[in-house]
Amino acid sequence: MSAGTAPWIARQQKRRRDVVTPEGIALPFTVAGRGARFGALLLDFIILYVGMLIFLFLAMYIASGAGELLDDKKMSGPVEMIVVIFFVGMFLARYGYFMFFELGPRGATPGKRVAGIRVAARDGGRLTPSAVLARNLLRDIEIFLPLVFILTAQSGEGGAAAIAATLWFAIFMLFPFFNRDAMRAGDLIAGTWVVEAPKAKLLETITTAEAAAGRSSVADVAYRFSDAELSVYGEYELQTLEKVLRDDIPTAMVNVHEAICRKIGWNPGAGDERAFLEAFYAQLRAKLEGDMRFGKRKKDKFS
Repeated sequence: MSAGTAPWIARQQKRRRDVVTPEGIALPFTVAGRGARFGALLLDFIILYVGMLIFLFLAMYIASGAGELLDDKKMSGPVEMIVVIFFVGMFLARYGYFMFFELGPRGATPGKRVAGIRVAARDGGRLTPSAVLARNLLRDIEIFLPLVFILTAQSGEGGAAAIAATLWFAIFMLFPFFNRDAMRAGDLIAGTWVVEAPKAKLLETITTAEAAAGRSSVADVAYRFSDAELSVYGEYELQTLEKVLRDDIPTAMVNVHEAICRKIGWNPGAGDERAFLEAFYAQLRAKLEGDMRFGKRKKDKFS
């Protein structure tokens, strides 16, 4: 290990966390850095507000074609409808942008995907709609209200009350700097955090015919799983298994191997965990993709 890389590795280790999932599997996560989170948020705001600006110009163009204002300064029916649609669209864009993407299978907005991070549940379980809703509703308290009060205090309006309110809301804005997991107040309430999700492809062996056929690495046998055995898991478990194979941490693979064997009624054994998991991953993925072509989708083991 060179002297130049040692500090970087030390910082990475400080952000390493082991989370035990509801199934009793210990999975490693790396908490996202504050710089990556800020960069992702800035990029998301650029995307969001550029889209809102385009929507504004489009609404103005449609309004001009609808006659704009009447002579008595009252808006016509079509213009009123355009104004209502505009404000509803702005509201949905502001609050729906983050929720829509974070409720997706990747748990990340476009900005987070570019930064290589995503939202995850701190208990290792599935990210729920209520958690995403809670963490995003607090964004006004954490970002927008502090900015409003800071601008008000700088203008000299509000006096001591504005200064006190600014300091109070600044605590929420700076909350990620007060805890080692860089969590926002919204993360604390929702039971979430933001972790690294680097763009990395699976090892070549996972997508080869040998892995799909389930060839053992220690014996001349093939792992084959029935549809009933593969049906116990869905897309969420497939993504978890993909992360375990990508990270290639022996203890995590042993734990996941044992958990899957218990679930499908196999004898876990020992020494061939990676070959087993590669085979299970390849065959489960093929089954889920095949089912989706026929309009059947299994999001997780509870579906």
